[in-house]
Amino acid sequence: MSKFVYLVPLFPLIGFLINGLGRKSLSKSMISVIGCGVMLASFVVSLLVFFDVKANGATTVELFSFIRSADFQIPFAFQVDQLSSLFLLIITGIGFLIHLYSAAYMHEEEEQHFGRYFAYLNLFVFSMLLLVLGANYVIMFIGWEGVGLCSYLLIGYWFKNDQYNYAAKKAFVMNRIGDLGFLLAVFWLLFKLGTVTYGDVFSRVSELSSFDITAITILLFVGAMGKSAQIPLYTWLPDAMAGPTPVSALIHAATMVTAGIYMIARSNILYTMAPVSQALVAIVGLATAIFAATIALKQNDIKKVLAYSTVSQLGYMFLGLGVGAYTGAVFHVMTHAFFKALLFLGAGSVIHAMHHEQDIRKMGGLKKHMPITHITFLLACLAIAGIPPFSGFFSKDEILMAAFSANPLYYYIGLVGALMTAFYMFRLYSLTFLGSFRGTHEQAHHLHESPSPMTIPLIVLAVLSVLGGFVGIPEVFASDAHSLENFLAPIFAESNKLAHAHHLTHSQEYIMMGVSTALIIGVIIFAVTKFKKAADVNDENTGVAKVLENKWYVDELYDNIIVKPLHLLSVFLKNILEKNIIDGVVNGVGKLVGYGSRQLRLLQSGQVGNYILVMVMVMVIFVLIWFNDITIMNFLKKLF
Repeated sequence: MSKFVYLVPLFPLIGFLINGLGRKSLSKSMISVIGCGVMLASFVVSLLVFFDVKANGATTVELFSFIRSADFQIPFAFQVDQLSSLFLLIITGIGFLIHLYSAAYMHEEEEQHFGRYFAYLNLFVFSMLLLVLGANYVIMFIGWEGVGLCSYLLIGYWFKNDQYNYAAKKAFVMNRIGDLGFLLAVFWLLFKLGTVTYGDVFSRVSELSSFDITAITILLFVGAMGKSAQIPLYTWLPDAMAGPTPVSALIHAATMVTAGIYMIARSNILYTMAPVSQALVAIVGLATAIFAATIALKQNDIKKVLAYSTVSQLGYMFLGLGVGAYTGAVFHVMTHAFFKALLFLGAGSVIHAMHHEQDIRKMGGLKKHMPITHITFLLACLAIAGIPPFSGFFSKDEILMAAFSANPLYYYIGLVGALMTAFYMFRLYSLTFLGSFRGTHEQAHHLHESPSPMTIPLIVLAVLSVLGGFVGIPEVFASDAHSLENFLAPIFAESNKLAHAHHLTHSQEYIMMGVSTALIIGVIIFAVTKFKKAADVNDENTGVAKVLENKWYVDELYDNIIVKPLHLLSVFLKNILEKNIIDGVVNGVGKLVGYGSRQLRLLQSGQVGNYILVMVMVMVIFVLIWFNDITIMNFLKKLF
């Protein structure tokens, strides 16, 4: 079945072409059927590929020669193995649910814009599938750039709003910064090894010096920082909430922002052989996890809280990668995709019921009006908080245990971040669903549960958020029960041989799990008790709370030290360098030619006598020059 893997990205590409070209002639129902149908077909093929890989192992499917030269060859080939097949299921499965949800959520859009939306969404899925399927870094980079483009198009979907356009440009520019690092790493590999195919690079990694490996892995990490929103290239992701909520769920929570995780997991051998780069990944990831969590504590926009939560959870994934827990990081990618997509779609359901209101201070008491949204949102909050036996508990626990083995300080800082996660998520839950309604009378009159095309994806994702963690049961609970670790073992086998892991005893794990779970439950109870009545919700923040509400003023800092100086430089280049110097030189040459032609024109007097005089004078000058040349030549001959 793996030989038909090309069908997985082909179906969304066909959907993009049909919906994109036919957006003005197709009905909304037809656009929905095509957009969702191609995703379902892609998911079915992905499922067959997954079971084929599980039964028969990995393979490479080469479609054609993409770039051929005397020095190297880059095939257009797909790597069908355990890692890529798992990501295929995540992308197409959650992608299908979000497409189905979008059909109802975006029903108010005009037909041509509705078609444009689904075309962009299909194109995004195609690009993401290309990214994870590529058998070399060049094909990965094509998909990498594709998801960046689609992110720009979907963030700025409502292009008549200038703020949304600015957010789209911000995402595009910040991603380009990271992409430069990725591109330099690819060039470095080509220069040193003459290949960028995964199998060749990993088998010949011994030919690279330690400096080469460190430099390449740091450059790849720069690319991952941009795409996966890590410090300092994280500020684009919260602004990306300008796009429609289903877009936030698909691109900026479940799939695209995990591209950096996938890239480092795919390059695990390189990172295992570069301890400096691994330490950098862990430190940046941990710093991002804590920093973003502090900001989420005081945000009031329901989507902004989830956006900073995404940045924080991505930080935990990078922490896992940095301490060598590659399976744990991929496991958290999967569980996070379940509960974060559910949280975003639940938020979309709330926004839909509230007539596009996103301020949680104006919500409250929605529990009785939206029972399905409420219970699914609550389950997602429990999962992300890490309460057993929900999915987030297993994946986050695996990362934190690995962090403790690598450096206990990583664990304690990570645990603080987990406690903050529980606090801000249940602050969000309490202000939205508990207490009394704080919105307008008109909003209260129209509160209702979302239609079934929106609630069915919520229910499916809720089931996955509850049960998804059981594919990674740790050794402390049951021997050889970590199905995901066994499945991914061939991908990380070489790295596990090179790594020197220090395993905790079962008693240590039980104590750490028990203490962390007790602390998280305590924080949840405190948050619910504090915010369910929302007595002081509208009080103005002061001091540190004001700083957190304003996101540590990082955007203002970037604006003052980067954006404004660049604007001033551009004004100088435009008004001084271009207008006065470049334009001055060009215009000066033109004026000089014009002036010279006006002076030469005076010679054209129309008097024949003057013309004859000038001719005679010129002939005399030529004779004198000729005579002088002969005289000089004779003089030189006599002299030498």
